[in-house]
Amino acid sequence: MMKKIIYLSVLSALLASCASSYNVQGSSTITALDGSKLYLKTVKDGEVKNLDSCDVVHGEFHFAGLLDTVRMANLFMDDESIMPVVLEEGDISIKIEAASQSVTGTALNDSLYKFIDKHNQLSNRMNELSHRQSQMLLDGIDEEVINQQLSVEAAQIAQEEDELVTGFIVANFDNVLGPGVFMMITSQYRYPILTPQIEDIMSKATKKFKNDPYVKDYYQTAQKNEARMNGLDEAAPEVPAPVPADTLAQPAAPAPLTNLPKP
Repeated sequence: MMKKIIYLSVLSALLASCASSYNVQGSSTITALDGSKLYLKTVKDGEVKNLDSCDVVHGEFHFAGLLDTVRMANLFMDDESIMPVVLEEGDISIKIEAASQSVTGTALNDSLYKFIDKHNQLSNRMNELSHRQSQMLLDGIDEEVINQQLSVEAAQIAQEEDELVTGFIVANFDNVLGPGVFMMITSQYRYPILTPQIEDIMSKATKKFKNDPYVKDYYQTAQKNEARMNGLDEAAPEVPAPVPADTLAQPAAPAPLTNLPKP
């Protein structure tokens, strides 16, 4: 009996040593978060599931656990999504401030937040066009002239955003960032649809990316919806998105990746 206990203990230790682990140290300068409970959530088998939770105490919080695989997750406060985070082996640092949020310390998180920063810069440029439009109207410039000028700039920003997002997904087809950002850009839609950008991404996709559960379900459903809308398959139902739109939500064209307004 004692030998069996020892054997099981050794086996458990070996299994634990083979599993990777994540360690998340977080800090916040937002006093309203103190005393709140934060959750790490991820999508698995088409459902949003809690992976871990902790309390914010004096602006500090901590998550730690074992991983069977690298995962794309979101940090939640109650039912509100705050920001995405990649759970991977290593020491991960989260900073939450009033004007910005960041995740650093591991390769995939560093890459993701460099991308998010660039995307948010484009969002700010797009938002600035509205301010410029108001100012130009106050300056007495003809509205048609204003619209012609600003529409050219808006089209340029939209093109840059398209290239940024598509390029990032293509470069990360075979790790969690590719499918994760694909989920972000498609979660803005009420149900799966095909866009020129999505078609472009899928035309370049690797087998691994196409077989990602979310990507596969989204694309197949979008194709059915497209056929239905074109009258090619009247029996095909209009199926909702595989994951609720606010689950791991993020960009529009372009919208801040950590605060996507629904269309």
